[in-house]
Amino acid sequence: MARGDRSAVTSSDGRRAVEAVWRIESARIVGALARYTGDFALAEDLAQEALAEALVSWPREGVPRNPSGWLLTVGRRRAIDTFRRRSALDERYAALAHHLGEGGATSGGPPSGDAGPGDEDGVLWDPDRVHDDVLALMFVACHPVLSPEARVALTLRVVGGLSSEEVARAFLVPTATVQARITRAKKTLAAAAVPFGVPPAVERRERLGSVLGVLYVIFTEGSTATSGDEWLRPDLAHEAVRLARVLAGLVPDEHEVHALLALLELTAARFPARTTPDGDPVLLADQDRRRWDRSAIRRGRAALARADAVGPTGHGRGPYGLQAAIAECHAVAPSVEETDWDRVVLLYEALGRVAPSPVVELNRAAAVAMAHGPAAGLRIVDELVATDRLPRFHLVPSVRAELLGRLGRVDEARAEYALAVRLCPNVRERDLLERKAAALPA
Repeated sequence: MARGDRSAVTSSDGRRAVEAVWRIESARIVGALARYTGDFALAEDLAQEALAEALVSWPREGVPRNPSGWLLTVGRRRAIDTFRRRSALDERYAALAHHLGEGGATSGGPPSGDAGPGDEDGVLWDPDRVHDDVLALMFVACHPVLSPEARVALTLRVVGGLSSEEVARAFLVPTATVQARITRAKKTLAAAAVPFGVPPAVERRERLGSVLGVLYVIFTEGSTATSGDEWLRPDLAHEAVRLARVLAGLVPDEHEVHALLALLELTAARFPARTTPDGDPVLLADQDRRRWDRSAIRRGRAALARADAVGPTGHGRGPYGLQAAIAECHAVAPSVEETDWDRVVLLYEALGRVAPSPVVELNRAAAVAMAHGPAAGLRIVDELVATDRLPRFHLVPSVRAELLGRLGRVDEARAEYALAVRLCPNVRERDLLERKAAALPA
């Protein structure tokens, strides 16, 4: 592209432009290249090569007027170069086989000129196809043949547009670990011959659960970091919200997609009040509800209403819908005391039947304590302890300490806080637990 087609920018502006365009358009670019080449792993590599070229070219020559088109064109040219190299290699193999008397002419071959597979009509960035490209990309990145860790890494990389370094920072693992996961994931997809495309309707609902699960894991890690020095990682959580919005636009008739989006929006609405300016945690009872994001609450409630509207008649809410309804109870309550705790308890009981887990039981115990007193909640927690259903999970002694303290059993509460501190992997949360222990009466 000629210099006259570019806007003049500084070097730092060019780099920021690359990062901004990539974050917004990466899924469409990788998806279009995957459709064009028929090879998901190759498409991701080509997109990364185009990104690397932009990081060199744009700061030096200026930002193109059509940045995403520029990236796509570079990726397409790299694809053609790859096809040509493969064709030349195939011809050499065929010549060698003929020389050895084994026969074997080349079959297929690379595209000639500027044409390529999947691009017979000469249109690569077809708006009518972009919808399916991005949806297909989500299904491939979250394919059940991949490990949960690989699904998360691949989704953030190819759908979210995060670099390997950003994914590594988000989950506090070495960059080499993330790169290895992504490499293994692409090899696994190739070995399993996973096609690029939206799965048939009969498979889509089953595989959609994997996509939703990945977004839920990403958001959960961002909303309450499992380890490290920060309690909240809003960038990671908001990335999950953004991807959930994209998915809701792609499959508008799937009720659990809207339910998940509702849960994420309603939970993220509390982020502005969940930490002090220094990053220390602020628990629900102490949050300034005036700082909650009312726009996010409205979006979350609208998404929950949409989920109910498109959901199957007579089936009721699923796991994400029930969790969103719980979050809605908190979002509309003027205070902790005025929260409809009886409804929260009923919703947790329903969630325990739909998606039973010890974590749900622990949350139900906290809600029961608010609705019916700490002794009632403590009985549920003690049963979890007795059955060892959440071994070495720091929130069990943390909740138990809170309830014991409210019952006046101070020495036991202090011991439970000490155990919770030893088990808690997050620095900020450990500090909070130590402060709560210190605040107990002598």
